[in-house]
Amino acid sequence: MRIVSYNVEWFSSLFDDQDQLVMDGGWSSRWNVTREQQAEALGVVFAALDADAIMVIEAPDHGRTRRTVAALEHFAQVFGLRARQAVMGFSNDTQQEIALLFDPDTLNAHHDPIGHNTSSDAPRFDGVFRIDLDVDATEDQVVFSKPPLELAVRTKAGRKLRMIGAHLKSKAPHGAKTHDEVMRLSIANRRKQLAQAIWLRRRIEAHLQAGEDLIVLGDLNDGPGLDEYEDLFGRSSVEIVMGIGAAPKLYDPHARMALGQRIGAQPSSARFFISSEDRYLQALLDYAFVSDGLRAANPKWRIWHPFEDHSCYARPELRDALLTASDHFPVVLDIDI
Repeated sequence: MRIVSYNVEWFSSLFDDQDQLVMDGGWSSRWNVTREQQAEALGVVFAALDADAIMVIEAPDHGRTRRTVAALEHFAQVFGLRARQAVMGFSNDTQQEIALLFDPDTLNAHHDPIGHNTSSDAPRFDGVFRIDLDVDATEDQVVFSKPPLELAVRTKAGRKLRMIGAHLKSKAPHGAKTHDEVMRLSIANRRKQLAQAIWLRRRIEAHLQAGEDLIVLGDLNDGPGLDEYEDLFGRSSVEIVMGIGAAPKLYDPHARMALGQRIGAQPSSARFFISSEDRYLQALLDYAFVSDGLRAANPKWRIWHPFEDHSCYARPELRDALLTASDHFPVVLDIDI
């Protein structure tokens, strides 16, 4: 079975208010890419993936006039994908939803949120998490700007598992005018991101302690060596989500590789153009973590990076489509379940 995590940059901009795919010469929200070019590139990528399930990060918007599930299912119909049914959880106001597009002939998935609305343990992901972020004896109230998607999944072979799609993000220091203001806001925003990672980790531990199989997919927007504030907090969101010390662990070989070496070649899943420096920055942001029980199911990971994966690079149409479709690349997990 093939399960994928794929962050599609501004997927929402490709749909109208009737949730229909717009394929014309107008500009998409991607720089110098038309809606037709991005939509066709995504069609090539999704068709090549031929996945049983794709956790779509930054899925089309869900709001007063728009529907994420309808948009994704229309997209699947246009390009004849077997992953043609969609499910989402709690919507947000960022126009970047989290949704699963899956093949109903190979698995069934439904939104199955856990927890109370407010607690200091692990509330439901649309609730409020109470935690002292800065050890000042004052309780902070944390909310997700993009609530993770919790799914109960059953494969055609009869295997039951839990699946969580996540998009953790530290806000940019909007409104800051001086260096000190930028630093203060950046540190506060990163602290909130780490609190969200702790919240997610507590839910993960509940599943692991119950002996459930678990896959956590998504964009954690964080990792070893990614920013200047890492040393201040001592650990990244990736380390928190994976598990620290004697706690039960999740596993992703790319994350493990990155954590194991600070200097040298590392995998990457995203590529951003830095205009002020006229160059590209590559980073490992996207993951597909599995619990110990699933490590016995012959899992194999690949990041479909057009310049790092030989099979992707050797297929010019796919290579070009990956570059046009998004600034992130699919993380592919093949596993016998």
